[in-house]
Amino acid sequence: MKLYYSPGACSLADHIALHEAGLSFDHEKVDLKTKRTESGADYAAINPKGYVPALTLDTGETLSENIAILDWIAHQDTALKPTGSMGHTHLLEALAFISTEIHKSFKPFFAGGSDEEKAKAGAVIVKRMTYLADTMEGDYLFGAAVSAADCYLFVMLLWAAKNQLDAPPPLVAFRERMMARPAVQEAMRHEGLV
Repeated sequence: MKLYYSPGACSLADHIALHEAGLSFDHEKVDLKTKRTESGADYAAINPKGYVPALTLDTGETLSENIAILDWIAHQDTALKPTGSMGHTHLLEALAFISTEIHKSFKPFFAGGSDEEKAKAGAVIVKRMTYLADTMEGDYLFGAAVSAADCYLFVMLLWAAKNQLDAPPPLVAFRERMMARPAVQEAMRHEGLV
């Protein structure tokens, strides 16, 4: 299995989740400008969408999109999803919210938006993060155990800090808890972020 990533990109969530699940995998950096992998492969041949993440499974099939990859990882290690009959549905709900309401809102910060566009986007991001802070069920989104959605939220909080957005205090504490996790440290070391 191989994860294709770009350092600090949203693919970091998948990188962390793979380590949390204890799965064996290789990882290869992608230059998103040249669309070449670290080994020189044409990334467009691996993922025609041209962005990360992509996860090539042992079967040869390649998954893309954070929601799909994180959901697949949570199926490999059910500790990464909430328990109960609605646990999987609530995980998908959280992943979709993070992807569509928070991740997408960062676009002005990465696509050369104006100061006004960044300010508007920042206000939306903080509002959406406040919702998550208010609905957390413990140290993590669903209680005492980390989930695949927590891995994604952590990366969004790194982006918020990088762009001087003030995350709600419960999420700042959450970010610090996540940062101390061995899986997070290992993924960030692999990506050259620590």
